[in-house]
Amino acid sequence: MGLMSYLRNRAGLVVTVIGLAIIAFLLGDIISYGTPFWMKNQNQVGSVNGESIDYQLFNAQVDQTTAMYQQQMGGTASPQMRNYAVQQVWNQFISQELLKQEIEKIGLSVGKDELNGLVSGNNPSPQIVQAFTNPETGVFDKTQLNTFLSQINSQGTPEMRQQWEMLLENIRNERLNEKYSNLLTKSVYVTSLEAQDEYNQRNKLANFKYLMLDYSSVKDSEIKLTDADYKTYYDAHKNAFNNEEETRTIEYVLFDARPTANDTAATKSVIEQLKSELVNVTTDSLFASVNSDTKYPYTYLRKGQVSPALDSVLFNTPVGTTVGPFLSNDRFEIAKVVDAKFSPDSVKASHILLNTTAEGGIDKAQAKADSIKRLVQQGESFSALAIQFSLDEGSKINGGDLGTFPRGQMVPEFDEAVFSGKTGDVVVVNSRFGTHIIRIEKQIGNSKIVKAAIVDKVINSGKATTDAAYAKANSFFGETNNNDFAEIATKQGATVHKAERVVPMDNTFNGVEVPRDLVRWSFEAKKGEVSERIFDTEDHFVIARVVDVQPKGTLSLAAVKPQIEARVRNEVKARMLTEKLNNALNGTSSIDQVAQKLEKAAVDIENIVMANPVLPGIAMEPAVVGTAFGLQPNKLSKAIKGEQGVYAVQVTGFVNPAELVASDMNNQKQQMQTAKGQRSWSAIYQALQHKADISDNRIRFY
Repeated sequence: MGLMSYLRNRAGLVVTVIGLAIIAFLLGDIISYGTPFWMKNQNQVGSVNGESIDYQLFNAQVDQTTAMYQQQMGGTASPQMRNYAVQQVWNQFISQELLKQEIEKIGLSVGKDELNGLVSGNNPSPQIVQAFTNPETGVFDKTQLNTFLSQINSQGTPEMRQQWEMLLENIRNERLNEKYSNLLTKSVYVTSLEAQDEYNQRNKLANFKYLMLDYSSVKDSEIKLTDADYKTYYDAHKNAFNNEEETRTIEYVLFDARPTANDTAATKSVIEQLKSELVNVTTDSLFASVNSDTKYPYTYLRKGQVSPALDSVLFNTPVGTTVGPFLSNDRFEIAKVVDAKFSPDSVKASHILLNTTAEGGIDKAQAKADSIKRLVQQGESFSALAIQFSLDEGSKINGGDLGTFPRGQMVPEFDEAVFSGKTGDVVVVNSRFGTHIIRIEKQIGNSKIVKAAIVDKVINSGKATTDAAYAKANSFFGETNNNDFAEIATKQGATVHKAERVVPMDNTFNGVEVPRDLVRWSFEAKKGEVSERIFDTEDHFVIARVVDVQPKGTLSLAAVKPQIEARVRNEVKARMLTEKLNNALNGTSSIDQVAQKLEKAAVDIENIVMANPVLPGIAMEPAVVGTAFGLQPNKLSKAIKGEQGVYAVQVTGFVNPAELVASDMNNQKQQMQTAKGQRSWSAIYQALQHKADISDNRIRFY
């Protein structure tokens, strides 16, 4: 990941950066010689068919992904954001590893001549085109490529050669993935019969009458379910009860520790006192830094960079005015307007990043940067110099081009240089990331910006609030044991919640954030155990109990019995209603006669298509609609078990679509083939994942 990824949000690079990094450690040598086998296993986050991933490598990707999420979403990195990052990196590891193994298994490869053609042939790889496109002309520059190859061979540093090898590896993998994709695409075929059937399903219309005996017409109290009823349903639907990973069912009680009205009033009193001080201080930035819960950058702001309440007043307030306090979500805010001016809305710029430490300090880095600046001013290609000298991997492949960005997406020093300069300027700037040689390509727009000292105070729970909530939790914790969790909760007026199918990487129960320690404990505890301590979050104290353990694989009937009770009850009702309806169907020739017997009315519907089997006002009923399309006109069906009840149907007529001509047939086949090709990727991946031996040890580390 390039260092400039920390300076700004470049959403277009996120997928590429993660992909390159994942490929790098998938294909790298991750064997640690001299490390005992059991130690290596302890450091494995997981494996796919025996190919493991080491914690340090995995965690580095999690850190990078978390940083990118943080840039996209703003604010500080939260536990939930990090959990998203862990899941993202894990999913990418599995998909990349499964694909790599499948490609190796079927023997796909990229030969030396083929790779050379992808680099310097007539049709170079898109990655080569992107890396060596002249940002000034937007055209692929083969001369620039040849110059770079010459430099690599004659004076390239080990770092440059390593980066080049990584690019070649990415190109090789891109071609392998393309070959695999082509194999999948070419394996899909649509016959004329399939095309005709699909056309009919979407265009043939059925008009029919139906009669429904609703499941709700039978009272639940009239149904006595037996073990045989459950087993019959379970055996018929066993494939639906496959557990991809071990899960737990957790009962838990939440003790609310969120701020009260007294806490809000106390925080408002504090911020009002700070406002009176901010009005008179002369060291505005220092005051804000010391007193604000959120360390806002003391720099110029454009409209839309602060909370809506501040945004509505800051840009219309005279310099020197202090505004607020404003309540914004969970905090009070005040701000003092220190300066105001007009500035470009956005800037297009390129840069070359030098490592200040590696260059021998700021002075030497500055001297080198000045030399590069002079070369640019003398007419040397900025993009070529960026490829040769820049450490920012994210932009150097584009000749240093950073694209167009608004104020606030770069670090303050960078922002100030590009927004205060003018188009065509080449400037040298130092930041915490190194020394930058920046060229301002273009400035767009002109709007008011303000420099403001912003102070906020988060509304936190006071000691009295926290102590009261903890006292309740402690009282419950002291009385409960493994057997009387719900009983004690009822006695103390607490509500018992239940989280079904909790997985190891969850960090919420029914949308409520819970500590990872609690989830980790739940997967170490046995069925029936109550948590050994009181867990806490920012808003709650939590006490939990493991109700059930669902192992990986096909769940037992006992495990799914509560979940399928309603379905089993409908199955029993369906048998009763089917018998009732079939008795009414005997000796009749029309659905109206059946309806008369049952003292009900038949419903007449028109223009139903097979591809959308919905009964208007009822629900999706594929069995009913499918039966209708299989009947001859005026033919009365037998009883049909549906989703909402038991039905009988009688078709009044069909409206056949126009016959497909040859050109329309070809278009129909092409559309279906394209759709099948797209679905094949998902189907193949799911099949590979289902078949793979995947070991997930993330809960040990996260």
